[in-house]
Amino acid sequence: MRIRILLTLALALVTGSLSAQNMGDDPVALVEETAGKLFTAVTENQETYAADPKLLEELVHRDLVPVLDIDYSARLILGRAGRGLDETKIGEFATSMSNLLINRYSRALLEFSSQIKLNVLPQRGELDDRVTRVRTRVTLPSGREAPVDYAFHKTAEGWKAFDVIVEGISYVTTYRNQIMPEVQENGIDSVIERLNSGQLQLTE
Repeated sequence: MRIRILLTLALALVTGSLSAQNMGDDPVALVEETAGKLFTAVTENQETYAADPKLLEELVHRDLVPVLDIDYSARLILGRAGRGLDETKIGEFATSMSNLLINRYSRALLEFSSQIKLNVLPQRGELDDRVTRVRTRVTLPSGREAPVDYAFHKTAEGWKAFDVIVEGISYVTTYRNQIMPEVQENGIDSVIERLNSGQLQLTE
């Protein structure tokens, strides 16, 4: 549950519109511009979203996907099992993973959005187009502070996040350890089908 709360926050805090992305010329500015936007929307409309969770999923999908490099994340999650796969299959897998995360974290976001606080830390060193980490500290309802970092890289469309590191644990690595053996044993089509149907349950 603790990891789910933190990952919910982590994913939510890198949400924002493309116009918001253009307002910041680096990942820290992007996080600072968009942090709290989604949480505010959920807090102010809790009854509406509780009555119709699909509306919240649509909000998260609209604001989250533009600033995430879901295809790159998908390749990292697949690891060696992704070598030689058709681009179409990787795209299908990326869509399945993003839909799973949006569904899972929308529910948790509705529950925890008003209970967590965020502090974005100053950037350390120069920006690296390949990997730049944005560091934040999250204050949980218990008062304990936890580190949540975001891995960004520069793409043709601007800075995009591809990984979230919660208390030193990468979400890409967490899912790769579960997904890669499944693909190697059963094939990518089986994994995609089971993700879409909910038969393949991923732990956090």
